[in-house]
Amino acid sequence: MKTKEINQIKRLKYACYTSNLSLAIVANLSPLLFLTFRSLYGISYTLLGLLVLINFVTQLTVDLIFSFFSYKFQISKTVRCMPLFTVTGLVIYALWPFFSPGTAYIGLVIGTVIFSAGAGLVEVLISPVISSLPAKDPDREMSKLHSVYAWGVVAMIIISTLFLQLKGAGHWHWLALLFMLVPLVSICLFAGTQIPQMETPKKISGTLHLLKNKGIWLCVAAIFLGGAAECNMAQWSSGYLEQALQIPKVWGDVFGVALFSAMLGLGRTLYAKIGKNIERVLFFGAVGAVVCYLTAAVTDNAVAGLAACAFTGFCTSMLWPGNLIVASERFPTGGVFIYALMAAGGDLGASVAPQMVGIVADTVVGSRVASEAALSMGLLPEQLGMKLGLLTGMLFPLAAIPVFFWMWRKKK
Repeated sequence: MKTKEINQIKRLKYACYTSNLSLAIVANLSPLLFLTFRSLYGISYTLLGLLVLINFVTQLTVDLIFSFFSYKFQISKTVRCMPLFTVTGLVIYALWPFFSPGTAYIGLVIGTVIFSAGAGLVEVLISPVISSLPAKDPDREMSKLHSVYAWGVVAMIIISTLFLQLKGAGHWHWLALLFMLVPLVSICLFAGTQIPQMETPKKISGTLHLLKNKGIWLCVAAIFLGGAAECNMAQWSSGYLEQALQIPKVWGDVFGVALFSAMLGLGRTLYAKIGKNIERVLFFGAVGAVVCYLTAAVTDNAVAGLAACAFTGFCTSMLWPGNLIVASERFPTGGVFIYALMAAGGDLGASVAPQMVGIVADTVVGSRVASEAALSMGLLPEQLGMKLGLLTGMLFPLAAIPVFFWMWRKKK
């Protein structure tokens, strides 16, 4: 391979990596700024939570559109447009509230919809771009790509915490504009690269034919459970440490989210370096996740609870990218369609499961019988609610164990 071709491949990889960093930014920016928005603009918790739902629904919509109509898009042009959506969304998100504080929430919603559309495109298209590039071990390249997301979350939390501490919450607009530099880099990198051709069904009948394959639905179910196992702890670790273990909120935010993401990144980085036999990794990852969820639910020790949160990140690190690897190997002709359908399954699990944990926790807190039971065990109702919520979260990796075991045995 010529030096020019090698440099082109490296440039395209870096473009994909920065796109995944952008995904980490837009997925976590609003939750980090919830309290800032509430204090500056008086936005209710319900409306703040709606921003996360809007993010999810927009990404899922993009996933489903590409699942069925990918053949109607020029993939190379769409890939180049991804960072443009992110930049536009972040500009509106940051500047609308600055110039019109009275209608701040409208600007936040519009910005969220636009950059979430870009995030949905990243989920669908970046993985097939990486898998289409020549590599000695494509599985490890896929793991490396997804490790960038996890390390991006860690970096984002650290940068955001330091920025808001030094500059104050009133300058959050500059933080959002600072993060806009990442998709701008993606635009520059994509501009000088050749996007490889990727397979898509030729028409809707081709898509429907693939959907008749039961193996595809097994892969979708697997990533649904894997995404649920990962995102449950990712979204609830901070609340768990604060409510169930009575750790101060600032430390719950830093250690709950950042440490989980660091272990998530570590697991994906290790697989990128030395990993093999992905079906076995998926099986033991699910088993480890069950142990971690159970430990977090039953322990009253802060150190043990923190360790359980962190190691959940390590155990679930490959449950999303690993299932993409399995699906792409089993359905190599599915191309973009397979990745779009898998992204939809993962996003659905990442949304439904955390919501179930919240419903269980709220139900316990609002139940007189459960509150009396909590007091009899020496716990506050909030503590018992969070513990039972995590036990509910444990059901997803538990259900994934037989699925991954079957995939492992079938591969053998």
